[in-house]
Amino acid sequence: MVIAVSGWTIYTIILILILVGWGGWQLSTILRRNRVATLIDEKTFQEGMRKAQVIDLREKKDFDAGHILGARNIPFSTFAAYHTQLRPDLPVYLYDQGKSLSTRAAITLGKDDFKEIYILKTGYARWEGKTKKTKY
Repeated sequence: MVIAVSGWTIYTIILILILVGWGGWQLSTILRRNRVATLIDEKTFQEGMRKAQVIDLREKKDFDAGHILGARNIPFSTFAAYHTQLRPDLPVYLYDQGKSLSTRAAITLGKDDFKEIYILKTGYARWEGKTKKTKY
């Protein structure tokens, strides 16, 4: 018995497998993030940031163009090397343009036994609080 399969059927099956794989990877990333960090809104972020280490994960040029007042810049590209400068006994508030880099950074901190990790839910893109620009 021979089953004829068209080229489009094979392409469709491959596409479905790729989408399922990508969706599974996204879901596992979200579950790992939720195990180690808490997403918070802007109001909660502003209320707690004075007692926390506020970390901007964007690159230096973006940080210099504008950042949350009181934030420290540790670009995600160097985060693996420099996150050891953070104190594990204090809360860590993370943000980037959205929340994808913050998610990855939170997972890294979670592996190093940081207990209080918070991520700005809307990212810097929708921040309406006080900001600062570096003058050049």
